[in-house]
Amino acid sequence: MELQTRIISVELADGTHVRVEATLIGERKINFQTQPFNELTVAIESLTKEIAEIVHKAKPDKASVKFGIEICIESGKLIPLLVKGTSTANLEITLEWGH
Repeated sequence: MELQTRIISVELADGTHVRVEATLIGERKINFQTQPFNELTVAIESLTKEIAEIVHKAKPDKASVKFGIEICIESGKLIPLLVKGTSTANLEITLEWGH
């Protein structure tokens, strides 16, 4: 199945409108009204908080986390989709200890 993409308008917290490419998943009907971008940022914030808690428990001297998010529309709502980037994983975490 080939995924379809559309250019849609999203509204940032300060009222700025930005056009983004979004992948349609699930049903194919799409609401072309401007979507609130915070639907994505809330999910990304929750994801990063959970990752930060796990990294904090591991107590590394240095840490980095890299992940890709694709903007998708499902049932008329924006959702983030973790996507494979240039690495072989959706989520790449590097922890370093100096001992």
